[in-house]
Parts: sequence; structure tokens; C-alpha cells
Amino acid sequence: MAIAKRAAVAEWGPLFGIVRERVARKKFAAVPLATAATFLILFFSVVQHLPGGERLVTRIGVVKASLPLDVSLLRTPLSLYVPALDLPVWGALAQVFVVFGIAEIVLGRRLTLVVAYSCTLAGTLFARVGVAIGPEHVFGFPHWVAHVRDTGPSAAVVALAVCIAFRCRAWVTGGTVLVLMVGEAVVLPNLAGLEHVVALLTAVLIAVSVEVFGDFWPRVLGGVAAATSVATASSFASSLAASSLAVEVTRRAEGRVTASAGAVTS
Repeated sequence: MAIAKRAAVAEWGPLFGIVRERVARKKFAAVPLATAATFLILFFSVVQHLPGGERLVTRIGVVKASLPLDVSLLRTPLSLYVPALDLPVWGALAQVFVVFGIAEIVLGRRLTLVVAYSCTLAGTLFARVGVAIGPEHVFGFPHWVAHVRDTGPSAAVVALAVCIAFRCRAWVTGGTVLVLMVGEAVVLPNLAGLEHVVALLTAVLIAVSVEVFGDFWPRVLGGVAAATSVATASSFASSLAASSLAVEVTRRAEGRVTASAGAVTS
């Protein structure tokens, strides 16, 4: 028992301390992203069971491999919050609130969103590739899979769990999640299981890149945004100067024409 206790403290002690301190100090204000995500899932769950609600939710948040790519990309952000019709919604609510909440505290709000959306998008694109290559390939799917609803927060949840474990050095937890998801994909090969594996691999790449580069890429993107703003301002100023010059030239030309007309009349 003592050994198990020491192992649990070594695995989850730092994580528990960080989360407890933040929640004790700010309560629900510590996890606004997790709270909003949980309410969105509850909202879509209620709406899609109302008369005509499923059609509305399908039009704005349901992704399928049979849809055009641009439509899938537009719907992907909301598809994360659309729960499966055949699964109890309370499971999705609990997973999202707990895992998103811990991620928001440990990883930060921005990185939590990056991981959740990137890994969900990776799974969505993998489904399209799998349908395109067909069932004769190892990672291919039958064509009927193209019409299966590809929604829900599960890929984001497992991806965030791995990133949290990586950040807190909870290697046993991260390894357990990875083994369970790979085992699920091997024992029950289906779209959801393989998408979870793709999401986990994407999450590992993100976690490693953040560990290696730190805030390098955010600073690069900030510099690009600043340069774009400066270029836009310069372009606007140049356009404004050109417009002013054109107006001045036109005014002077009209003045000359008026003067010439007056001279002829005289």
C-alpha cells in the first residue's frame, strides 16, 4: 500500500497540486473554456433531440467524409461539441469538463484549443484519406464509412490527456492511455478507434514541439501578424496618397479647362 501511495504521489502529485491551488483560488473562473465546452455539448445534445433539431445540428456541426472538404473544415470546430446520438451524453460532459479543465490549467487556454482542434481535424482528414484509399489498404475504410457521422469530443479528450501527462511527466498515465487506444484500434478496428490513434500521434508531435521550441512558434506567428499589419497600413497609406494625388491632378486639369474655355469665350 505504501509503495502504491508513493507511486501515485510521484505520478499525480504535481498535477494535483497545480489544479487544487487554481480551483481553490478561482473556483469555476479557473476553467471558463471547459465550462463553455461542457455547456455547448449539453446544448447540442438537447437541440438534436428536438423536432427538426437533428437536421439543424447536422447542417452546422456534423462532419462526414462524403462532404466536400471546405464544408468539413467549416463544420469541424463545432463538430467537436456535437455528441454521438447513440451514446449517453453524461459521459461526454464529464470527460470534457474534467479533461478540458485540467488542460486549461496545466497547458493554458490557447494550447488547449490548439491541441483539441488540431487533433480533431487530424482525425477528420484521416477518415477522408481512409475512405479514398479503400478497404484493400491496411488503414482504408469501406465506402459506406463516408456517410458515418464523425463528431464528438473523444479524439480531443484523449489527445489532451496525453499532452497533460507529457507536461506533468506522468509517463505511466500517458503510456496507459496510448496502450488502451492502440489496443482498442487493434481489437475493434473502426473509424473512431483509428481516429483516436491519429489524434494521439498528433498530440505527441505537438507536445514534443512545444517542449523543444517553447514559445518560438507563437513569437514567429506574432511577428508575421505584426509585419502583415505594418504592410497593410503602408499599403493603405500609399493608396490614400495616390488617391489624393489623383484628386489634385483632376482638380488642376479641370481648372485649366475652365480657364481655356473662359479665354475662348472672351
